[in-house]
Amino acid sequence: MKSTTLSNVSTLFGRAMLASIFITAGFSKITSYAATQSYMESSGVPGLLLPAVIALEVVGGLSILIGFQTQITAALLGGFTLLAAILFHSDFSQQLQAILLMKNIGIAGAFLLLFSQGPGQWAFNPQLQTQEI
Repeated sequence: MKSTTLSNVSTLFGRAMLASIFITAGFSKITSYAATQSYMESSGVPGLLLPAVIALEVVGGLSILIGFQTQITAALLGGFTLLAAILFHSDFSQQLQAILLMKNIGIAGAFLLLFSQGPGQWAFNPQLQTQEI
């Protein structure tokens, strides 16, 4: 028998754990803006995209945390995470890059689950969990 309370708690904590990755990464990019911009450009990604990346990470992370527009945000962040994996972690000659690629794939998988299952009952707009997207 599935406990509703346990399900609600685990979904909330799962959202919080996923959100923390992106919120902290976004703020980290703000505090090391020039270095992040240079890293992006060294990988062939225009540095002009950095403000959009920061906004997606911070706003998207906060949205996942509170459960607002969760399924849409999960789709966006999942796609972003896969794109980042391909652009920045596809050098398989380096073991660390292969590990980071797999980490990103795992995070994207968590977003896929969040997209399909919704934010749970303890969310800013839990009615989204029953809507078809």
